[in-house]
Amino acid sequence: MSDYNEADSLQTLIRLLHEVEGTRVTLIGDVMLDRYHHGYSNNLNSTAPVPVLRVTNSEESPGAAAHIARGLFSLGLSVDFFSSVGDDQEGKTIIDTLAKEGIATNGIIRAAQRKTLTKIRFYGSRENLLDQSQVLLQADRGPIEELDPTISENLTNMALKSLESSQALVISDYDKGVISESGSKKLISSAKKLGIPSIVDPKLTGLSRSSGADIVIFGMRGLELQNKRLMTDSLDDAASQLIDTYNWGSLLVLGGVNGVTLHSSDGAKIFFPCRANAPRQQIGLNDAAATALAAALGNGLDVMDAAALSAAACECVLSAEASQEFVDSDTLQLWLEELSWKLRISDR
Repeated sequence: MSDYNEADSLQTLIRLLHEVEGTRVTLIGDVMLDRYHHGYSNNLNSTAPVPVLRVTNSEESPGAAAHIARGLFSLGLSVDFFSSVGDDQEGKTIIDTLAKEGIATNGIIRAAQRKTLTKIRFYGSRENLLDQSQVLLQADRGPIEELDPTISENLTNMALKSLESSQALVISDYDKGVISESGSKKLISSAKKLGIPSIVDPKLTGLSRSSGADIVIFGMRGLELQNKRLMTDSLDDAASQLIDTYNWGSLLVLGGVNGVTLHSSDGAKIFFPCRANAPRQQIGLNDAAATALAAALGNGLDVMDAAALSAAACECVLSAEASQEFVDSDTLQLWLEELSWKLRISDR
């Protein structure tokens, strides 16, 4: 990894965005509906020390694996998407939104008498004082019962068939039942036999479902928690132990404004500093990274270039005005070109 050349990498990534169209990705994972309420919070409740939010606007957007599907599609990739939603209005909203955007939804199973996971976030600021709002409260509503195992099995079988004509596998696991232990093992094993890169964004409580993956995505907070749990001396030691334990090829750690770090199974690492102009929010970083990794690795780029594209994608998300925005080709290309230009200027 010491041979990494940023100037060459940026040019490679810019060319990639012109050539990536048509690359097929098999994506399987849990979905949710992200619902946002924005407004002003000028006062506290008269009976309790909590802010009163005067809602001025609301919106909702498919999240988790659906967010990755939208990002992949926006880059021009073909997406075979496999997931499950409830038979409620939220599940219908997810399917209708994806279908309207042109993403195939025939791989999404609606589970009878089941609620769709919905994350509701309330954003507020003091009127006329703050330009940027902050999260005041998050409320989660979702299924209580476990997902029928036959649904997970059916989704896995559909994804296995899809792999035969795909260039990358992405697994997005929120521990809601779509990804089972046996299912992830079959998918990752099949991807290896087919020579397809496997990218996993795992739930920390289900790391075994990522065993054998070519690259795994962690948030910095997640690695810090694992460092404490493993009682290792440093984050680097924790990363190394996790890679060895679960037989990962690499671990990509997302630090938001603190940059992105790629840890390799050979013990090497490379750090990509954050160069976002004006970081606004961090929601969607993992999804952006998974999208970028699939685009790069699925087109034969090495893991260093793939990590560099992920870092750039994360910077686009950090700079986004709305939390529900996903990586799109135009924004990512403009950012890569700006980074390349800044690098040439600095070398003069």
